[in-house]
Amino acid sequence: MADDVVSIARSWIGTPYQHQASTKGVACDCLGLIRGIWRERHGGEPEAPPPYTPDWGEGGGQEVLMAAALRHLVPVDPGVDWLPGDVLLFRMRAGAVAKHLGILSDAGEAPRFIHAYNAHGVIDSPLTTPWQNRIAARFRFP
Repeated sequence: MADDVVSIARSWIGTPYQHQASTKGVACDCLGLIRGIWRERHGGEPEAPPPYTPDWGEGGGQEVLMAAALRHLVPVDPGVDWLPGDVLLFRMRAGAVAKHLGILSDAGEAPRFIHAYNAHGVIDSPLTTPWQNRIAARFRFP
């Protein structure tokens, strides 16, 4: 089950970054990548995302992305083993709202994650300590 999430995510690598987009090979942002994986696994999306700014309402302090993840994904307890295919939700700075998503692609000694990153597109990056320290929550696809 998790293998198909990683396989689908890898098929998006190289897709250029564009805010609010979600079309494999054309353009997407981090949410667009997760939406695309959902569509390949489950068909239609569970809800249409509202228009959103790149800061995800950071000024208002509302956890819009966290709330959506809690509605549609399965939360993973922090004590549970990390598995490829886990959805990672990040806070880009301490105390800020969570506003970045990625898919754990390798949970070994040198963990990696696939994400759509501004100016880079969809890439497979090392999940370095600074990235790990930004993880706000972990989820799995239903």
